[in-house]
Amino acid sequence: MENIIINGGRELHGSVKLQGSKNSILPILAASAATGGVSVLHNCPKLSDVEAAIAILRHIGCKVQRKGHTVIVDSSDVNGFEIPDSLMREMRSSIVFLGALLARFGKAKVSAPGGCEIGLRPIDLHLCALRRMGTSISEEGGMLECKCPDGLFGRHVTLNFPSVGATENIMLAAMNAKGETVITNAAREPEIVDLAEYLNKCGMNITGAGQSVIRISGGKISGAEHRIIPDRIVASTFMAAVACAGGRINVKDVEKEHLAPVIPVFENAGCIFDFNGKEMTVESFGRPRRVRLLRTMPYPGFPTDSQALFMAVAAKASGTSIISEKIFENRFRHVPELIKMGADIRVEDCCVAVVEGVKKLHGARVTACDLRGGSALAVAATGAEGQTVIENIHHIDRGCEAFEETLSALGADIKRVALLQE
Repeated sequence: MENIIINGGRELHGSVKLQGSKNSILPILAASAATGGVSVLHNCPKLSDVEAAIAILRHIGCKVQRKGHTVIVDSSDVNGFEIPDSLMREMRSSIVFLGALLARFGKAKVSAPGGCEIGLRPIDLHLCALRRMGTSISEEGGMLECKCPDGLFGRHVTLNFPSVGATENIMLAAMNAKGETVITNAAREPEIVDLAEYLNKCGMNITGAGQSVIRISGGKISGAEHRIIPDRIVASTFMAAVACAGGRINVKDVEKEHLAPVIPVFENAGCIFDFNGKEMTVESFGRPRRVRLLRTMPYPGFPTDSQALFMAVAAKASGTSIISEKIFENRFRHVPELIKMGADIRVEDCCVAVVEGVKKLHGARVTACDLRGGSALAVAATGAEGQTVIENIHHIDRGCEAFEETLSALGADIKRVALLQE
């Protein structure tokens, strides 16, 4: 067990390279299992969620090597279509392996996924779409047993919500479906576009990724070489840290277009941005400004994954900010922890937070309840007076590579300490 200790009140200055996207590499790793060949994936972040995905790949028979930030997956000899509960519960994104296994074997046996407890995140949309494509699904002992007795078939699938996970599972199942698959009201996130680009390199024919209608038809599938896009949520983590602590930093390897939903919000809070190719400079001095109303929405709206990060900024802002969370019903678990640090926040109807900005936050002992909430506590701590101790930091390790080392390089007083076991 480990904690992170942060002594706040130091401005951030310096340069940092943005890691590869967690939300992109996980479905691409799942897809690599269905190709039957060798895939070389560059810019792969070193995260516990990625290691959990690699453990699943090895369990089903893939040969996996990591060389720095490159992961090589050889799925030629995959022979397993069952993922045990112990591996599925390591991360929420594990359900995306369902579509990949169905594409490879025409059958799969998996349990419900684990990871952060940020809400129910039901997989009904996934299962309904897979049934429409020819999958028979039954549940026994908490395990989903899925079979495609007549194979998978391309279908027109309309999602009643643009779910990222459901869109990904349909895309993966379509790798071995007969005919064309059309997804209407598909998720439009950059990670969907990245998955489509990888699958097209593998031999698929996918058009419309990044738009509301995606068309998918198969081909001769093989492995491919691909570079993972930069992590836009970690980029917003750096933005929030500068807004809270003050300073000026340079972030390398960013995609400005991916950050379009969050930049105006941070600009309204007082951040100043400058872009030069794939480099972003962000600076902020003085107290942040309030943002009257912030709503989380599917892309290209403000991402739910950045909501907690901006709440840490709003907690120090001058005036009242209102944050409406409509994606997940349990994504304010960080609020009681921010209150321990002196924040003035009240939650109404479980989905609206009224944040009365305070002049100063103070250090406290707090607990990370999920990945983004844990990152938000660290962000708040950089701009707080005194020392903050963050427990349960394994949540942060799920999505942020070398978190304390990166912030330390920017000037934060932060360290990781191991706890003595009794």
